Amino acid sequence: MTSKNIVQVTDQNFEATVGGAEQLVLLDFWATWCAPCKMLRPVVEELAVEYAGRVTVAELDVDANPQTASKFSVLSIPSLILFRGGKPADRIVGYKPKAYLKQKIDAVL
Repeated sequence: MTSKNIVQVTDQNFEATVGGAEQLVLLDFWATWCAPCKMLRPVVEELAVEYAGRVTVAELDVDANPQTASKFSVLSIPSLILFRGGKPADRIVGYKPKAYLKQKIDAVL
């Protein structure tokens, strides 16, 4: 699922994309077969537009990139992890409404 506002993260580019990011990164761990992930997708796309320039919104397919998912103990999807300075600052598991996600992002910003 690609969108021009969402950065694609892989096991290979994680460090460069998320680890070295200067601004806050919201990383969406998802999979093609995950129904709640598909429900969350439009919300994540809206957040990418609303927070453009302040938050990097990215996604990682857990099936194609198991190392990164394992490194951050992602056991349920969708899982959203907010990274500040390459380190997890907060974690949201499961489908949540946009208002809840904005509150979490704003708290870390």
